[in-house]
Amino acid sequence: MISTSDFKNGMTIVYEDTLYKIIYFQHVKPGKGGAFVRTKLKDLDSGSTIEKTFRAGEKMEQAILETRRMQYLYKDHHYNFMDTATYEQVQLSEELLSREKEFLLENMEIALVYYDGKPISLELPITIEAKVIETEPGIKGDTVGTSFKPAVIETGARIQVPLFINTGDRIKIDTRTGEYMTRV
Repeated sequence: MISTSDFKNGMTIVYEDTLYKIIYFQHVKPGKGGAFVRTKLKDLDSGSTIEKTFRAGEKMEQAILETRRMQYLYKDHHYNFMDTATYEQVQLSEELLSREKEFLLENMEIALVYYDGKPISLELPITIEAKVIETEPGIKGDTVGTSFKPAVIETGARIQVPLFINTGDRIKIDTRTGEYMTRV
């Protein structure tokens, strides 16, 4: 059990039998009345975000998470991963992978987060390099990149790229935001 005074951003707690990640917290001590902690919590099951206020010193359970290094192998009816330490294969359903599945490349190293022996989320590398498989032809001389056009990368994800990017170019993408970073 931990107290609200032990809260840190990124910490995972169990509140009302649901797993939450603390996105933001603020300890408030008003002039009148008791102190409290204002938090913003992300539900790790549904992905929704709630705001909750706790009394100072309130106790709750801290979730102990385990992270395992995995390698993405392929997709059939499920997404298949292999533990790089034990070579054990794990299958994950499409429902567990929300936005992450748009940036999964074969043989990519990822981190799979477990709680009570069950996988709950996937952590991708911050950036990936992918090939553009479909986009409108580039405009010669437009290298500034102030306007964007849609493109499809080899994972099937649709992103916005500058006008000078052509089909076949390799680009770097930020997996947190899904935005184009640079041409490789």
